[in-house]
Amino acid sequence: MTEDTLLAGPRGRRLLLEFAREADRATQQNYDRSSFNSAVFYAAHDLDPNPGVIFGPGADEPLPDISPDEVARRLATVPLPEVTEAGLRSALGVAVDHARYWQEPDGEDILAATTPMRRELRRVAAHIAQSSHVEWWLSEVDRDDQWSVGWADTAEARPQEPREQAPLTERLAAWRVRVVEQEVRAERERPRDPKAMYSGEWWSFPWEARCSARSLDDGLPSGVLFVEDCMGWKQAFARRMPVPAGIEVFEIDGADAWADLCRRYPLEVTAQKRHDWYRTTGRDGRWVMPDWSRVAEAYGGVHLTVRGYLAAAGTAICVDDDTASVIAGWAPDESHWLTDSVRPDDDVVEWVLADDREHWRRKTPLAGDAGPQ
Repeated sequence: MTEDTLLAGPRGRRLLLEFAREADRATQQNYDRSSFNSAVFYAAHDLDPNPGVIFGPGADEPLPDISPDEVARRLATVPLPEVTEAGLRSALGVAVDHARYWQEPDGEDILAATTPMRRELRRVAAHIAQSSHVEWWLSEVDRDDQWSVGWADTAEARPQEPREQAPLTERLAAWRVRVVEQEVRAERERPRDPKAMYSGEWWSFPWEARCSARSLDDGLPSGVLFVEDCMGWKQAFARRMPVPAGIEVFEIDGADAWADLCRRYPLEVTAQKRHDWYRTTGRDGRWVMPDWSRVAEAYGGVHLTVRGYLAAAGTAICVDDDTASVIAGWAPDESHWLTDSVRPDDDVVEWVLADDREHWRRKTPLAGDAGPQ
């Protein structure tokens, strides 16, 4: 892992910002308007295109005018603690949760992208990059440890057994037909002005395919912890996803790999994604995404490394002189399986969010799971 990698994309910069904020909190006994966290709050509020309403004591007073230069100055004084697995989990979880591809970046993402903040965040990046805890962020798919995750809204809910479906090749072919039809309709009905208030399917992953990710050191599936735009779920059901030998997986370890996939298997999505992807990247132009029905002819799966996610998710990835694409809706370390031979087994492991709303614990396994508690 390098400093430049962590600074390259909005999710990586947000991770650095959140790590620094937690470091600052550890040094503060009480609320202090001169702190780094206070500066982040007011500067981000000022930069946010859709700032929320501030409540509480002093809410009626004029907000302090804090520039990115001032935030960076305060960041330079924050002592950085030892890098721990727990600290990185927390920072990565926040960075993932605040990803969004259907509207403008929030104030914290905008702040972290400014020149003064990039300069000072480099110190944080250098501190994290040398830690052994980030080594797995560079690793390829772990074929021996994959888990799919489902969610429940109530404690009484139970995961549904996978229903019989048409072969994935047929579903991907139908998906392609639908995307092409949507493009024709969007070209006819939607304005070319990227600032027009239109939205649609902003994601760029194969929705029809099963997905999975590895477990963390304590056995918690990373798909439970790292969720974009988390809905506040408190109960998760995980199934192991055995990966048969011989399945070829395309590794996305950065923007170049995604661009290569788009060049080899392009699918035009300019009209249907123009407005969403303009808002999230600021780029106006031609857009493509991988044609997953064709990718499936060459690969059994596609894996996005944590490194690739932090460096490239949410950026306008150059495909050629006038074409770009976006990694949108993926989670770090997520694999999408383009073959029916990768499927979850019957054993289900239930995880619930603890009362502190920070830690997940494994409940008594459901029938068929004889694993550790």
